[in-house]
Amino acid sequence: MSKYPNLLKQWQLGDLKLANRVVMAPMTRARGGDSRMPNDLITEYYAQRASAGLIITEGVHISEQAIGWVKVPGIFTDTQGEAWKKVARAVHDKNGRIYMQLWHQGRQSHSAFHDGELPVSASDVPVNDPKGISTPKGREDYETPRPLTLEEIAQTIEDYRTAAQRAKDAGFDGIELHGANGYLVDQFLQSKTNKRTDKYGGSIENQFRFMNDVVDALLTVFPKERVGVRISPNGMFGDMGSPEFRELFLYVAAELGKKNIGYLHVMDGLGFGFHELGEPMTLKEFREVLPATTQLIGNVGYTAETAESAIASGDADAIAFGRPYLSNPDLVERFAHDWPLAELSPHNTWFTPDETYDTPAGYTDFPVYQGR
Repeated sequence: MSKYPNLLKQWQLGDLKLANRVVMAPMTRARGGDSRMPNDLITEYYAQRASAGLIITEGVHISEQAIGWVKVPGIFTDTQGEAWKKVARAVHDKNGRIYMQLWHQGRQSHSAFHDGELPVSASDVPVNDPKGISTPKGREDYETPRPLTLEEIAQTIEDYRTAAQRAKDAGFDGIELHGANGYLVDQFLQSKTNKRTDKYGGSIENQFRFMNDVVDALLTVFPKERVGVRISPNGMFGDMGSPEFRELFLYVAAELGKKNIGYLHVMDGLGFGFHELGEPMTLKEFREVLPATTQLIGNVGYTAETAESAIASGDADAIAFGRPYLSNPDLVERFAHDWPLAELSPHNTWFTPDETYDTPAGYTDFPVYQGR
C-alpha cells in the first residue's frame, strides 16, 4: 500500500475524473524560441509528465502587450493556437489532463519588449527591484508603467477571452487565470500597485473588479468547472504585499466561490518570500469560505508527506508541485513506490537564457527512475 493514499487517490474535478491529486504546477521554462511558438521540445516535456493528475502549463502570454519574458510561448495568434494542439494531444495520448495558464505580466515587463512603448499596469507604480529585468537587449532597470485606460482594460479582458477560446480550440481541458506573483491581475488586486480612483480601484470590491471581469469573460468560453484561478496571498514576488491582504484575499476567494469555478490555486507556502505584513494565510482559511464545489489546491514547498497531510486533513483537495517536476518526470510513480527523487536540476537550466536554451539539456533529458 502506498504511503500517500490520499495524495494518490482519484480526484473528481468537476466533470473530470483525474487519476490522482498530484498537480504539476505552472513553471516558466521559456523554450518557445524567438518565435514564441510551442514546439516539439515543449510537447515532449509535457507528455513526459502526463501521469500527473493535472498539468497546468507555464504561463502563456495572451497578447503581445502581455509579454515580459524572453522565449515564452504565446497564444495570441491563430498560428500559436494551432501549434498548441500537438501539446494537448500528446498529453491526452498518455491519458493525462492539461490546463493552460493565461498570463499578462503587466508592469513586470520593459519597453524593450514593446518597440519602445512602456509596459502597462493598474497604476504608474514601478517594480522596486535593483536587479532589474532580463530583456532582449540584456538586463535593464524596471520602468514606471503606464496605467491602462478603461478602453484598454476592456480590450485586455477581450484578449483573455480570445486566448481562452484558442486554448479550447487547441484541445486543452481547461484554463487557469494567473492572478498571482505580482503580474497584471495581481497588480489590480492589491493596493500596493492599484492607486486608481475609477471603478477599478479605491476599495477591495473595486480592486477585485478586473479579476472578476476577466473570469466572467473566461466563463463565456469554458464551463465553470473547467476554470481555475491562482493567487499568492503571502507572496512578495514582484515587489508585492499589501496591508489589507487577509481581508482582500478572503473576499476574492468568497467571490470566486460564488461563481462555482473549478478550483482556487493558492500559493500558501513561503518559498517565494513572505511580505511579513501579518500572519501567513493558510489553506484552512480559504477552505472555510469556499463552497465544496470549488476545489482547493495548495502550492509552494510541499513534500509528498506534507501534501498527504494537507489532503487528509481536508484543508486541500490537491497539491501542486513545481520544482520536483523539473528533474522527476515520473514524480507520481516515485511517490507511489517510495522511490527517491532525482536531484534538482541546475538553476541555469530553469529559465535563464544560456547556450542550452533551445536544447533538451535540463529540460527533457531527465530519465525515469532506473532502480526498480
